[in-house]
Amino acid sequence: MAKNSRSLPQTLRHYLVNPLALGYLGVVLAVCLWVTVDTISAASSGDASFAILWAVLVTAPSSMLLSFAGPAALVMIPIGAVVQAVALGALYRHITERPARGIENGISGV
Repeated sequence: MAKNSRSLPQTLRHYLVNPLALGYLGVVLAVCLWVTVDTISAASSGDASFAILWAVLVTAPSSMLLSFAGPAALVMIPIGAVVQAVALGALYRHITERPARGIENGISGV
């Protein structure tokens, strides 16, 4: 079994720095900014807002693994976003690097 020569930060960077993972993190950031603005405006009017559910849904299912109540639940949103981005990044790397590995081994894609 070949030993992976990358450290954990290098591996995370490898999976997080690609268009799919960065695009997903951008969508999560935009949703979280919208939730923040909506929550602040709803708090000033005295009306309850369910906008926080959008942030949880965008990062689901990773953000739903552990159920917390109160402010501790907000910690699961960025953790869920990073987990999902790493998974998407791994998928992106697998799809984009697979033909290159097949050609190196002398295996055609046909």
